[in-house]
Amino acid sequence: MRQERENTRDRGNAYVRAALSAVFVIGSLFLLQRLLVPKYVDGVVEGAFVQEYYKEEKDFDVIFVGDCEVYENFSPIVLWRDYGINSYIRGSAEQYIWQSYYMLEDTLRYETPKAVVFNVQSLQFGESQSEAYNRMTLEGMRWSPSKAKAICASMKPEEKFLDYVFPILRYHTRWSELALEDVRYMFRDKKVSHNGYYMRVDVKPAQGVPEGRILADYSFSENAWNYLDMMRVLCEENNIRLILIKAPSLYPYWYDEWEAQVADYAKAHDLEYLNFLELSEQIGIDYRTDTYDAGLHMNLSGAEKLSAYLGKYLADQAGLPDRRGEEWLCRIWEEKIAAYEEEKESQYQYYGI
Repeated sequence: MRQERENTRDRGNAYVRAALSAVFVIGSLFLLQRLLVPKYVDGVVEGAFVQEYYKEEKDFDVIFVGDCEVYENFSPIVLWRDYGINSYIRGSAEQYIWQSYYMLEDTLRYETPKAVVFNVQSLQFGESQSEAYNRMTLEGMRWSPSKAKAICASMKPEEKFLDYVFPILRYHTRWSELALEDVRYMFRDKKVSHNGYYMRVDVKPAQGVPEGRILADYSFSENAWNYLDMMRVLCEENNIRLILIKAPSLYPYWYDEWEAQVADYAKAHDLEYLNFLELSEQIGIDYRTDTYDAGLHMNLSGAEKLSAYLGKYLADQAGLPDRRGEEWLCRIWEEKIAAYEEEKESQYQYYGI
């Protein structure tokens, strides 16, 4: 009998030791993963944009989806300040159209905006071009069926789904790249955008912008068209106004043949389409002063002009409400505007403007 009790106690101790060992291993792997995964708080900050959305009070009337041509060219601060339009940019670096679709699908888990603005530049891609860009979009998404589908739609042949589930499998060799920010931001984040807008105040005029090279085929891929159809149908099912835009970025080149395809699609499906390249003079954009990288993206001056124009359109043509009479929302935006102005002044000082 005593021997049985001792055997039971030994088995119990073995179970406890095994459980403690498992907890230690899992805890160690968790800490290593938090340390090794890129933080995107200094330098390349674009990988932090997607996750910032989840901390917001989600009652946005306008959601932008797309690549750098949305998050560097439009300022939600201006839309609120001038028109009382509550908006957010769910953009990321080289966000492909299938990623934009699943980003919108993910957004609808939390809210249903009145309008979605999609930038059409990404229609040029029929498949993912870079794992690095994939990760800057996908790793910031919260886990859901939408994220899982986005990963499957985006992975290049050499990528593995399990590496997204357990990022340590992908980043376990990143020791030599670690910096102070990796330790400082293991368990906290640094806000790097303004409702998804990435601010730059410096100026680099557009000069000698290259013409587009001749392409063998100007047709958008079937995959790109399929996801645009899916986005349109998703908006229709949720009574969301889908607005297609082409930002006024001079490069990458926007071909007339691409323009014709988008214009025809918009007309066929009764969608609004705004090509800001054609409207740049009307908007007042000056490519000598309103871009920080020779015409690829707007700087703060250009983004505020563009946003003021779009805000008027959204208010007058799309009927978006002016919500500046809602006290709780005004309090939120007061803080956002203060942070926006603070960074603006900080960048002016940094660049000597």
